Amino acid sequence: GGLILFAIFSLVMDVFKIGYYSSFYSCLSAIKIIYPIVQAIFVVVQTYFLWVSAKDCIHVHLNVTRCGLMLTLTTNLAVWMSAVTDESVHKSHSKLKKNMTEEIFRWLLKERSQRVGMRSSSVEECNCNSQICQIFKNGYFWLYPFNIEYSLFASAMVYVMWKNVGRFIDHHSHHIQRLKFRLFRRTFFVGIMLGLIILVSGLGVLILYEVQVNSSTESSKKTQALTMYYIFNIVCLSLMSLVCIGGSVIYRFDKRDMDRHKNPTRTLDVALLMGAALGQYAISYYSIVAIVASTPRDTISALNLTYALLMIAQHTFQNVFIIEGLHRQPP
Repeated sequence: GGLILFAIFSLVMDVFKIGYYSSFYSCLSAIKIIYPIVQAIFVVVQTYFLWVSAKDCIHVHLNVTRCGLMLTLTTNLAVWMSAVTDESVHKSHSKLKKNMTEEIFRWLLKERSQRVGMRSSSVEECNCNSQICQIFKNGYFWLYPFNIEYSLFASAMVYVMWKNVGRFIDHHSHHIQRLKFRLFRRTFFVGIMLGLIILVSGLGVLILYEVQVNSSTESSKKTQALTMYYIFNIVCLSLMSLVCIGGSVIYRFDKRDMDRHKNPTRTLDVALLMGAALGQYAISYYSIVAIVASTPRDTISALNLTYALLMIAQHTFQNVFIIEGLHRQPP
């Protein structure tokens, strides 16, 4: 269901991109228009494939199946990197245009168009001046996060399918546990409600932050938006860190044995988990260095420093909790 939701928004984004690039196709390379068309076909085919085959456990042509699934996984990661890069370039251009005069921005755009091989004799033809072009441009820019999430969602599902290729289930051991949803009698309901509250609150804070930072010209409102954003994230990270520490403490009282046997898929899970955390560790590290090196130390800097330190702590505690859970024997 989540995959289909993100797929629909990704298709809408591709339609907007096709409309945007078609507005000035005379000065663009044909690959610019072909790419979103091919991407839309890929999204449709992959979504149908995952919908039909997500629960399949392949036991024939194992090497070919693993190769195909890994090719699909790397394609999703390539699409994800492309989307992140396009979004970053779009945002940098928007900030550049705000801080520079129109003549300098056109000159820089002309230099860039010549480097990437645009067929423009004048930059005026490649400007998005019409109303419909602006709608397409703003539309696909706001839909980029859905396409990014779709690529990550599909990558996770394909990775699980790749792990299950050739897998045999031990029918003698009955490890299937039925999740009984009983309100207030167990902690399932409390956890779901807290998660939904934080999710909705996070979306609300993000929308308020984006609106106040992008639309307001007063520095006081921008400061208030930043303060609200950092305080909310600090509270969430503190709660997540406490929950992960509590989970690790509960593991110490667990009667199950630790699984110390070699397991290639679990080793790969741990490697991917640690590798994914390295990016956030690097961002937090550079943030701490920048805050410490900066001279004006105000409330925002203190909140940013606290946020960076808590981000490192939360990822560390979370990784320890997940890795301990991976090494536990079934009940």
